[in-house]
Amino acid sequence: MLKCNLHLTPVDKARSPYFYVPFDVPAGTTRLDVTMRYEGAGDCIIDLGCADPRFGDFPSEQGFRGWSGGARDRFFVATDDATPGYVHGEMPAGTWRVILGLYRVPEHGVDVELAFAFDDAPRLHMSQPQRPRPVREGAGWYRGDLHCHTFHSDAKGSPELLHAAAKQAGLDFLAVADHNTITQRRYFHAHSSPELVFVRAMEVTTADGHANVFGVNDWIDFRMTRREDAHKLSGIVHEKGGLLSINHDKPTIPWDYDLPQIDCMEVWQQAWFARNWISLRRYQERLASGRKLSAIGGSDYHQPARLQPEGPFALARPTTVLWLPELSEDAVLAAMKAGHGYVTESPRGPHLALTVDAAPMGWTVHSIVSGGRAEAHVMGAAGDFLAWYDASGEIARMPIDGVDQKLTLEAAPQKFLRCEILAHASHAALVEEFRAAVGDGPLPWGLTEAELEAEPLRRAISNPVYFAP
Repeated sequence: MLKCNLHLTPVDKARSPYFYVPFDVPAGTTRLDVTMRYEGAGDCIIDLGCADPRFGDFPSEQGFRGWSGGARDRFFVATDDATPGYVHGEMPAGTWRVILGLYRVPEHGVDVELAFAFDDAPRLHMSQPQRPRPVREGAGWYRGDLHCHTFHSDAKGSPELLHAAAKQAGLDFLAVADHNTITQRRYFHAHSSPELVFVRAMEVTTADGHANVFGVNDWIDFRMTRREDAHKLSGIVHEKGGLLSINHDKPTIPWDYDLPQIDCMEVWQQAWFARNWISLRRYQERLASGRKLSAIGGSDYHQPARLQPEGPFALARPTTVLWLPELSEDAVLAAMKAGHGYVTESPRGPHLALTVDAAPMGWTVHSIVSGGRAEAHVMGAAGDFLAWYDASGEIARMPIDGVDQKLTLEAAPQKFLRCEILAHASHAALVEEFRAAVGDGPLPWGLTEAELEAEPLRRAISNPVYFAP
Protein backbone atom coordinates (compact mmCIF):
# COMPACT_ATOMS: atom_id res chain seq x y z
CA MET A 1 0.00 0.00 0.00
CA LEU A 2 1.41 3.37 -1.07
CA LYS A 3 0.21 6.60 0.57
CA CYS A 4 0.51 10.27 -0.29
CA ASN A 5 -0.47 13.23 1.92
CA LEU A 6 -1.22 16.67 0.52
CA HIS A 7 -2.29 20.06 1.84
CA LEU A 8 -4.25 21.98 -0.78
CA THR A 9 -5.05 25.68 -0.50
CA PRO A 10 -6.93 28.36 -2.44
CA VAL A 11 -3.57 29.26 -3.98
CA ASP A 12 -3.49 25.83 -5.61
CA LYS A 13 -6.99 26.35 -6.98
CA ALA A 14 -6.10 29.79 -8.30
CA ARG A 15 -3.18 28.24 -10.17
CA SER A 16 -5.43 25.61 -11.78
CA PRO A 17 -8.76 23.94 -10.93
CA TYR A 18 -7.04 20.58 -11.55
CA PHE A 19 -4.27 19.25 -9.32
CA TYR A 20 -2.25 16.26 -10.52
CA VAL A 21 -0.71 13.69 -8.21
CA PRO A 22 1.78 11.39 -10.00
CA PHE A 23 2.32 7.78 -8.94
CA ASP A 24 4.10 4.83 -10.54
CA VAL A 25 2.30 1.69 -11.68
CA PRO A 26 4.65 -1.34 -11.77
CA ALA A 27 4.95 -3.55 -14.85
CA GLY A 28 2.55 -6.51 -14.75
CA THR A 29 -0.12 -4.68 -12.76
CA THR A 30 -3.61 -5.87 -13.64
CA ARG A 31 -5.60 -3.87 -11.07
CA LEU A 32 -5.16 -0.50 -9.39
CA ASP A 33 -7.15 0.70 -6.35
CA VAL A 34 -7.13 4.33 -5.20
CA THR A 35 -8.77 5.76 -2.08
CA MET A 36 -9.07 9.45 -1.21
CA ARG A 37 -9.71 10.80 2.28
CA TYR A 38 -10.37 14.39 3.29
CA GLU A 39 -12.72 16.27 5.58
CA GLY A 40 -15.50 17.30 3.24
CA ALA A 41 -17.91 20.12 3.97
CA GLY A 42 -20.08 22.63 2.16
CA ASP A 43 -17.03 24.80 1.50
CA CYS A 44 -14.74 21.83 0.74
CA ILE A 45 -15.41 19.58 -2.26
CA ILE A 46 -12.60 17.73 -4.03
CA ASP A 47 -13.38 15.83 -7.24
CA LEU A 48 -11.58 12.63 -8.19
CA GLY A 49 -10.27 11.22 -11.48
CA CYS A 50 -7.38 9.28 -13.00
CA ALA A 51 -5.12 9.19 -16.07
CA ASP A 52 -2.43 6.84 -17.36
CA PRO A 53 1.00 7.78 -18.85
CA ARG A 54 -0.45 8.69 -22.26
CA PHE A 55 -2.43 11.62 -20.83
CA GLY A 56 -1.26 15.07 -21.94
CA ASP A 57 -2.20 18.70 -21.47
CA PHE A 58 -5.63 19.97 -22.49
CA PRO A 59 -6.92 18.93 -24.91
CA SER A 60 -5.73 15.34 -24.61
CA GLU A 61 -7.20 12.46 -26.60
CA GLN A 62 -5.46 9.52 -24.91
CA GLY A 63 -4.83 8.24 -21.43
CA PHE A 64 -8.03 9.25 -19.65
CA ARG A 65 -8.96 6.47 -17.19
CA GLY A 66 -11.94 7.91 -15.38
CA TRP A 67 -13.77 10.62 -13.50
CA SER A 68 -16.24 10.49 -10.64
CA GLY A 69 -16.28 14.14 -9.63
CA GLY A 70 -17.41 14.48 -6.04
CA ALA A 71 -19.60 11.36 -6.18
CA ARG A 72 -16.92 8.89 -5.01
CA ASP A 73 -13.87 8.79 -2.76
CA ARG A 74 -12.39 5.60 -4.25
CA PHE A 75 -12.14 3.69 -7.50
CA PHE A 76 -10.44 0.78 -9.17
CA VAL A 77 -9.19 0.24 -12.70
CA ALA A 78 -8.34 -3.24 -13.98
CA THR A 79 -7.80 -5.02 -17.25
CA ASP A 80 -11.22 -6.65 -17.08
CA ASP A 81 -13.41 -4.19 -15.16
CA ALA A 82 -13.49 -0.78 -13.46
CA THR A 83 -15.56 1.35 -11.11
CA PRO A 84 -18.45 3.03 -12.97
CA GLY A 85 -17.03 6.16 -14.56
CA TYR A 86 -13.58 4.57 -15.04
CA VAL A 87 -12.09 2.85 -18.06
CA HIS A 88 -10.95 -0.76 -17.90
CA GLY A 89 -8.38 -2.26 -20.25
CA GLU A 90 -4.63 -2.15 -20.80
CA MET A 91 -2.61 -1.15 -17.70
CA PRO A 92 0.61 0.40 -19.05
CA ALA A 93 3.54 0.60 -16.61
CA GLY A 94 4.85 4.06 -15.83
CA THR A 95 3.73 7.28 -14.21
CA TRP A 96 -0.01 7.60 -13.82
CA ARG A 97 -1.77 10.58 -12.25
CA VAL A 98 -4.69 11.08 -9.91
CA ILE A 99 -6.63 14.16 -11.03
CA LEU A 100 -8.07 16.18 -8.17
CA GLY A 101 -10.71 18.71 -9.12
CA LEU A 102 -10.45 21.64 -6.72
CA TYR A 103 -14.12 22.52 -6.85
CA ARG A 104 -14.26 24.14 -3.41
CA VAL A 105 -11.23 24.69 -1.19
CA PRO A 106 -11.67 26.49 2.18
CA GLU A 107 -9.51 29.46 3.13
CA HIS A 108 -7.56 27.38 5.66
CA GLY A 109 -6.92 24.68 3.08
CA VAL A 110 -7.64 20.95 3.24
CA ASP A 111 -5.57 17.87 4.02
CA VAL A 112 -5.98 15.08 1.47
CA GLU A 113 -4.70 11.53 1.81
CA LEU A 114 -4.40 9.24 -1.20
CA ALA A 115 -3.77 5.50 -0.86
CA PHE A 116 -2.71 3.25 -3.77
CA ALA A 117 -2.83 -0.53 -4.02
CA PHE A 118 -1.56 -2.64 -6.93
CA ASP A 119 -2.38 -6.21 -7.86
CA ASP A 120 -0.81 -8.45 -10.53
CA ALA A 121 -3.17 -11.44 -10.36
CA PRO A 122 -4.01 -12.87 -13.80
CA ARG A 123 -7.07 -11.20 -15.35
CA LEU A 124 -8.69 -11.14 -18.76
CA HIS A 125 -8.24 -8.14 -21.07
CA MET A 126 -11.77 -7.02 -21.86
CA SER A 127 -12.39 -4.79 -24.88
CA GLN A 128 -14.69 -1.79 -24.97
CA PRO A 129 -18.20 -2.33 -26.42
CA GLN A 130 -18.81 -1.54 -30.07
CA ARG A 131 -21.41 0.97 -31.18
CA PRO A 132 -24.58 -0.68 -32.52
CA ARG A 133 -26.76 0.86 -35.26
CA PRO A 134 -30.37 -0.19 -34.59
CA VAL A 135 -33.06 1.18 -36.89
CA ARG A 136 -36.84 1.36 -36.63
CA GLU A 137 -38.36 1.94 -40.05
CA GLY A 138 -40.99 4.60 -40.59
CA ALA A 139 -41.09 8.39 -40.73
CA GLY A 140 -42.82 10.29 -37.95
CA TRP A 141 -42.55 12.16 -34.67
CA TYR A 142 -40.30 10.44 -32.14
CA ARG A 143 -39.86 11.33 -28.46
CA GLY A 144 -36.78 11.31 -26.29
CA ASP A 145 -34.80 12.79 -23.43
CA LEU A 146 -31.42 14.30 -24.27
CA HIS A 147 -29.97 14.77 -20.78
CA CYS A 148 -29.88 12.23 -17.95
CA HIS A 149 -27.43 10.44 -15.64
CA THR A 150 -26.56 7.10 -14.05
CA PHE A 151 -24.17 5.97 -11.32
CA HIS A 152 -21.38 6.19 -13.87
CA SER A 153 -21.28 9.80 -12.64
CA ASP A 154 -23.28 11.32 -9.79
CA ALA A 155 -26.64 9.54 -9.86
CA LYS A 156 -27.53 6.69 -7.51
CA GLY A 157 -29.26 4.49 -10.05
CA SER A 158 -27.87 1.96 -12.49
CA PRO A 159 -28.13 2.03 -16.28
CA GLU A 160 -30.62 -0.83 -15.98
CA LEU A 161 -32.93 1.34 -13.85
CA LEU A 162 -32.64 4.29 -16.22
CA HIS A 163 -33.45 1.97 -19.10
CA ALA A 164 -36.58 0.85 -17.24
CA ALA A 165 -37.54 4.48 -16.57
CA ALA A 166 -37.22 5.28 -20.29
CA LYS A 167 -39.50 2.36 -21.15
CA GLN A 168 -41.96 3.48 -18.48
CA ALA A 169 -42.04 6.95 -20.04
CA GLY A 170 -42.64 5.49 -23.50
CA LEU A 171 -39.55 7.07 -25.06
CA ASP A 172 -38.13 6.25 -28.47
CA PHE A 173 -34.59 7.57 -27.89
CA LEU A 174 -32.41 8.53 -24.94
CA ALA A 175 -29.08 10.33 -24.56
CA VAL A 176 -27.30 9.37 -21.34
CA ALA A 177 -24.82 12.18 -20.72
CA ASP A 178 -22.86 11.25 -17.62
CA HIS A 179 -20.44 13.86 -16.33
CA ASN A 180 -17.01 13.85 -18.00
CA THR A 181 -17.10 10.14 -18.81
CA ILE A 182 -18.53 7.78 -21.43
CA THR A 183 -18.29 4.49 -19.52
CA GLN A 184 -22.10 4.22 -19.30
CA ARG A 185 -21.81 2.84 -22.84
CA ARG A 186 -20.74 -0.52 -21.41
CA TYR A 187 -24.43 -1.05 -20.83
CA PHE A 188 -26.17 1.20 -23.36
CA HIS A 189 -24.27 0.06 -26.45
CA ALA A 190 -25.30 -3.51 -25.74
CA HIS A 191 -28.94 -2.59 -25.13
CA SER A 192 -29.66 -0.06 -27.88
CA SER A 193 -32.49 -1.46 -30.01
CA PRO A 194 -35.18 -0.42 -32.50
CA GLU A 195 -37.55 -0.11 -29.53
CA LEU A 196 -35.31 2.36 -27.68
CA VAL A 197 -32.31 3.91 -29.43
CA PHE A 198 -29.50 5.20 -27.23
CA VAL A 199 -27.62 8.28 -28.42
CA ARG A 200 -23.94 8.66 -27.54
CA ALA A 201 -23.46 11.59 -25.18
CA MET A 202 -21.21 13.07 -22.51
CA GLU A 203 -21.72 16.14 -20.35
CA VAL A 204 -18.64 18.34 -20.27
CA THR A 205 -18.83 19.51 -16.67
CA THR A 206 -16.82 22.36 -15.16
CA ALA A 207 -17.37 24.98 -12.47
CA ASP A 208 -17.96 27.60 -15.20
CA GLY A 209 -20.46 25.84 -17.41
CA HIS A 210 -21.81 22.55 -18.72
CA ALA A 211 -22.21 21.37 -22.31
CA ASN A 212 -23.44 18.15 -23.86
CA VAL A 213 -21.45 16.41 -26.59
CA PHE A 214 -23.58 14.18 -28.81
CA GLY A 215 -22.65 11.55 -31.37
CA VAL A 216 -18.93 11.17 -30.65
CA ASN A 217 -17.28 7.81 -30.03
CA ASP A 218 -14.35 9.19 -28.06
CA TRP A 219 -14.04 10.71 -24.62
CA ILE A 220 -13.77 14.52 -24.83
CA ASP A 221 -11.36 16.41 -22.59
CA PHE A 222 -13.30 18.64 -20.20
CA ARG A 223 -10.37 20.42 -18.51
CA MET A 224 -11.05 23.94 -19.75
CA THR A 225 -9.27 26.56 -17.65
CA ARG A 226 -9.64 29.69 -19.83
CA ARG A 227 -12.69 31.33 -21.38
CA GLU A 228 -11.29 30.80 -24.87
CA ASP A 229 -10.82 27.06 -24.31
CA ALA A 230 -14.45 26.62 -25.33
CA HIS A 231 -13.40 27.23 -28.93
CA LYS A 232 -10.95 24.32 -28.70
CA LEU A 233 -13.72 22.15 -27.27
CA SER A 234 -16.04 23.06 -30.13
CA GLY A 235 -13.35 22.40 -32.73
CA ILE A 236 -12.60 18.93 -31.34
CA VAL A 237 -16.27 17.95 -31.18
CA HIS A 238 -16.95 19.05 -34.74
CA GLU A 239 -13.77 17.46 -36.10
CA LYS A 240 -15.09 14.18 -34.68
CA GLY A 241 -18.47 14.67 -36.34
CA GLY A 242 -20.37 15.43 -33.16
CA LEU A 243 -22.80 18.06 -31.93
CA LEU A 244 -22.18 20.53 -29.11
CA SER A 245 -25.00 21.93 -26.98
CA ILE A 246 -24.82 24.44 -24.12
CA ASN A 247 -26.72 23.15 -21.08
CA HIS A 248 -29.00 25.04 -18.65
CA ASP A 249 -27.52 28.51 -19.32
CA LYS A 250 -29.07 30.02 -16.19
CA PRO A 251 -28.33 30.18 -12.47
CA THR A 252 -26.83 28.31 -10.76
CA ILE A 253 -24.54 27.04 -13.53
CA PRO A 254 -24.60 29.51 -16.44
CA TRP A 255 -22.19 29.28 -19.38
CA ASP A 256 -19.30 31.60 -18.44
CA TYR A 257 -16.90 30.68 -21.25
CA ASP A 258 -16.78 32.32 -24.66
CA LEU A 259 -19.71 31.14 -26.73
CA PRO A 260 -18.12 28.96 -29.41
CA GLN A 261 -19.69 27.44 -32.49
CA ILE A 262 -22.51 25.32 -31.09
CA ASP A 263 -25.26 23.34 -32.74
CA CYS A 264 -27.94 23.27 -30.07
CA MET A 265 -28.95 24.97 -26.87
CA GLU A 266 -30.81 23.38 -23.97
CA VAL A 267 -33.64 25.87 -23.53
CA TRP A 268 -35.59 23.72 -21.07
CA GLN A 269 -33.99 21.65 -18.31
CA GLN A 270 -35.95 19.93 -15.52
CA ALA A 271 -39.39 21.28 -14.60
CA TRP A 272 -40.29 24.55 -16.31
CA PHE A 273 -40.14 26.41 -12.98
CA ALA A 274 -36.41 25.63 -12.66
CA ARG A 275 -35.90 29.16 -14.01
CA ASN A 276 -35.98 28.01 -17.60
CA TRP A 277 -37.31 31.39 -18.70
CA ILE A 278 -33.72 32.64 -18.24
CA SER A 279 -32.32 30.03 -20.64
CA LEU A 280 -35.12 30.71 -23.10
CA ARG A 281 -34.45 34.46 -22.97
CA ARG A 282 -30.76 33.87 -23.74
CA TYR A 283 -31.75 31.58 -26.60
CA GLN A 284 -34.02 34.29 -28.00
CA GLU A 285 -31.20 36.85 -27.74
CA ARG A 286 -28.77 34.57 -29.60
CA LEU A 287 -31.29 33.95 -32.37
CA ALA A 288 -31.91 37.69 -32.65
CA SER A 289 -28.16 38.27 -32.99
CA GLY A 290 -28.16 36.09 -36.10
CA ARG A 291 -27.13 32.68 -34.76
CA LYS A 292 -28.92 29.56 -35.93
CA LEU A 293 -29.29 27.26 -32.93
CA SER A 294 -31.54 24.26 -32.47
CA ALA A 295 -33.65 24.34 -29.31
CA ILE A 296 -33.59 21.09 -27.33
CA GLY A 297 -34.68 20.02 -23.87
CA GLY A 298 -33.64 17.47 -21.29
CA SER A 299 -34.70 16.45 -17.82
CA ASP A 300 -31.16 16.28 -16.35
CA TYR A 301 -32.66 13.32 -14.51
CA HIS A 302 -30.33 11.65 -12.03
CA GLN A 303 -31.70 8.12 -11.80
CA PRO A 304 -32.41 7.21 -8.15
CA ALA A 305 -31.55 3.84 -6.69
CA ARG A 306 -35.05 2.55 -7.45
CA LEU A 307 -37.58 3.10 -10.22
CA GLN A 308 -39.75 6.13 -9.49
CA PRO A 309 -43.31 6.88 -10.66
CA GLU A 310 -43.76 9.49 -13.36
CA GLY A 311 -44.20 13.09 -12.26
CA PRO A 312 -42.88 16.67 -12.69
CA PHE A 313 -39.34 15.65 -11.66
CA ALA A 314 -39.17 12.37 -13.60
CA LEU A 315 -37.31 11.36 -16.74
CA ALA A 316 -38.46 13.09 -19.96
CA ARG A 317 -39.77 16.15 -18.15
CA PRO A 318 -39.35 17.85 -20.62
CA THR A 319 -39.33 15.75 -23.80
CA THR A 320 -37.63 16.60 -27.09
CA VAL A 321 -39.79 15.58 -30.06
CA LEU A 322 -38.12 15.19 -33.48
CA TRP A 323 -39.43 14.47 -36.97
CA LEU A 324 -37.35 11.56 -38.28
CA PRO A 325 -37.36 9.62 -41.55
CA GLU A 326 -36.57 6.57 -39.38
CA LEU A 327 -35.66 5.99 -35.76
CA SER A 328 -31.88 5.64 -35.58
CA GLU A 329 -29.07 7.42 -33.81
CA ASP A 330 -27.90 9.01 -37.05
CA ALA A 331 -31.42 10.29 -37.77
CA VAL A 332 -31.78 11.70 -34.24
CA LEU A 333 -28.46 13.54 -34.53
CA ALA A 334 -29.31 14.94 -37.95
CA ALA A 335 -32.70 16.20 -36.72
CA MET A 336 -31.13 17.75 -33.63
CA LYS A 337 -28.61 19.63 -35.75
CA ALA A 338 -31.26 20.75 -38.25
CA GLY A 339 -33.81 21.78 -35.60
CA HIS A 340 -36.54 19.51 -36.97
CA GLY A 341 -38.56 19.36 -33.77
CA TYR A 342 -39.87 20.94 -30.61
CA VAL A 343 -39.70 20.62 -26.82
CA THR A 344 -42.79 19.73 -24.82
CA GLU A 345 -43.53 19.33 -21.12
CA SER A 346 -43.66 15.51 -21.06
CA PRO A 347 -43.93 12.45 -23.33
CA ARG A 348 -47.65 13.17 -23.50
CA GLY A 349 -47.30 16.94 -23.63
CA PRO A 350 -48.83 19.22 -26.26
CA HIS A 351 -47.81 18.82 -29.90
CA LEU A 352 -46.43 21.93 -31.65
CA ALA A 353 -45.29 21.83 -35.27
CA LEU A 354 -44.49 25.05 -37.11
CA THR A 355 -44.25 25.42 -40.88
CA VAL A 356 -43.74 28.44 -43.13
CA ASP A 357 -44.94 27.95 -46.71
CA ALA A 358 -44.82 24.22 -45.88
CA ALA A 359 -41.12 24.47 -44.87
CA PRO A 360 -40.60 22.71 -41.51
CA MET A 361 -38.83 23.90 -38.39
CA GLY A 362 -35.11 24.42 -38.87
CA TRP A 363 -35.35 25.35 -42.54
CA THR A 364 -34.39 28.69 -44.07
CA VAL A 365 -36.95 30.28 -46.41
CA HIS A 366 -37.50 33.61 -48.10
CA SER A 367 -39.49 36.13 -46.10
CA ILE A 368 -43.23 35.65 -46.04
CA VAL A 369 -44.73 37.47 -49.00
CA SER A 370 -48.23 37.92 -50.27
CA GLY A 371 -49.85 34.50 -50.27
CA GLY A 372 -47.26 33.05 -47.87
CA ARG A 373 -48.44 31.10 -44.89
CA ALA A 374 -47.09 30.49 -41.39
CA GLU A 375 -48.97 27.69 -39.69
CA ALA A 376 -48.69 26.11 -36.24
CA HIS A 377 -50.30 22.71 -35.72
CA VAL A 378 -51.24 22.39 -32.04
CA MET A 379 -52.73 19.38 -30.27
CA GLY A 380 -53.53 18.84 -26.60
CA ALA A 381 -53.57 22.47 -25.44
CA ALA A 382 -57.20 23.63 -25.72
CA GLY A 383 -57.79 26.71 -23.59
CA ASP A 384 -54.15 27.78 -23.61
CA PHE A 385 -52.42 30.40 -25.78
CA LEU A 386 -50.05 30.23 -28.72
CA ALA A 387 -47.41 32.99 -28.74
CA TRP A 388 -45.40 33.84 -31.88
CA TYR A 389 -41.87 35.29 -31.73
CA ASP A 390 -39.40 36.80 -34.15
CA ALA A 391 -36.15 38.72 -33.59
CA SER A 392 -38.07 41.63 -32.06
CA GLY A 393 -39.78 39.44 -29.43
CA GLU A 394 -43.42 38.40 -29.14
CA ILE A 395 -45.37 39.54 -32.19
CA ALA A 396 -48.73 37.81 -31.68
CA ARG A 397 -50.71 35.77 -29.18
CA MET A 398 -53.72 33.63 -30.07
CA PRO A 399 -56.18 31.52 -28.07
CA ILE A 400 -56.11 27.78 -28.72
CA ASP A 401 -59.74 26.74 -28.95
CA GLY A 402 -59.54 23.14 -30.14
CA VAL A 403 -57.91 19.90 -29.13
CA ASP A 404 -56.44 19.61 -32.63
CA GLN A 405 -56.07 22.97 -34.32
CA LYS A 406 -54.03 24.79 -36.96
CA LEU A 407 -53.38 28.47 -36.32
CA THR A 408 -52.02 30.84 -38.97
CA LEU A 409 -50.09 34.08 -38.76
CA GLU A 410 -50.39 37.07 -41.05
CA ALA A 411 -47.21 39.06 -40.48
CA ALA A 412 -43.71 39.67 -41.84
CA PRO A 413 -41.36 38.24 -39.20
CA GLN A 414 -37.80 39.46 -38.74
CA LYS A 415 -34.95 36.90 -39.14
CA PHE A 416 -36.91 33.93 -37.80
CA LEU A 417 -40.26 32.76 -36.53
CA ARG A 418 -40.94 30.40 -33.64
CA CYS A 419 -43.86 29.55 -31.32
CA GLU A 420 -44.58 28.71 -27.71
CA ILE A 421 -47.63 27.25 -26.00
CA LEU A 422 -48.38 29.24 -22.83
CA ALA A 423 -50.50 27.68 -20.10
CA HIS A 424 -53.81 29.41 -19.43
CA ALA A 425 -56.69 27.02 -18.83
CA SER A 426 -54.13 24.39 -17.77
CA HIS A 427 -52.13 26.72 -15.52
CA ALA A 428 -53.79 26.01 -12.17
CA ALA A 429 -53.65 22.23 -12.57
CA LEU A 430 -49.99 22.31 -13.65
CA VAL A 431 -49.00 24.52 -10.71
CA GLU A 432 -50.90 22.22 -8.34
CA GLU A 433 -49.10 19.18 -9.77
CA PHE A 434 -45.78 20.96 -9.20
CA ARG A 435 -46.68 21.91 -5.62
CA ALA A 436 -47.72 18.35 -4.84
CA ALA A 437 -44.40 17.03 -6.16
CA VAL A 438 -42.43 19.56 -4.09
CA GLY A 439 -44.30 18.63 -0.91
CA ASP A 440 -44.24 20.66 2.27
CA GLY A 441 -40.69 21.89 1.89
CA PRO A 442 -39.56 25.22 0.45
CA LEU A 443 -39.82 25.85 -3.27
CA PRO A 444 -36.70 24.64 -5.11
CA TRP A 445 -34.16 26.73 -7.07
CA GLY A 446 -34.85 29.81 -4.95
CA LEU A 447 -38.23 30.09 -6.64
CA THR A 448 -40.60 32.63 -5.11
CA GLU A 449 -44.36 32.35 -4.78
CA ALA A 450 -44.73 35.40 -7.03
CA GLU A 451 -42.70 33.72 -9.79
CA LEU A 452 -44.66 30.52 -9.43
CA GLU A 453 -47.93 32.33 -10.01
CA ALA A 454 -46.90 35.08 -12.41
CA GLU A 455 -44.12 33.68 -14.63
CA PRO A 456 -45.60 32.46 -17.94
CA LEU A 457 -45.61 28.68 -17.85
CA ARG A 458 -44.51 27.22 -21.19
CA ARG A 459 -45.96 23.89 -22.23
CA ALA A 460 -44.14 23.55 -25.55
CA ILE A 461 -41.47 25.45 -27.51
CA SER A 462 -40.94 25.10 -31.26
CA ASN A 463 -37.72 25.41 -33.17
CA PRO A 464 -37.52 28.40 -35.52
CA VAL A 465 -37.98 28.69 -39.21
CA TYR A 466 -35.34 31.14 -40.47
CA PHE A 467 -35.67 33.81 -43.15
CA ALA A 468 -33.03 34.50 -45.74
CA PRO A 469 -31.81 38.13 -45.84
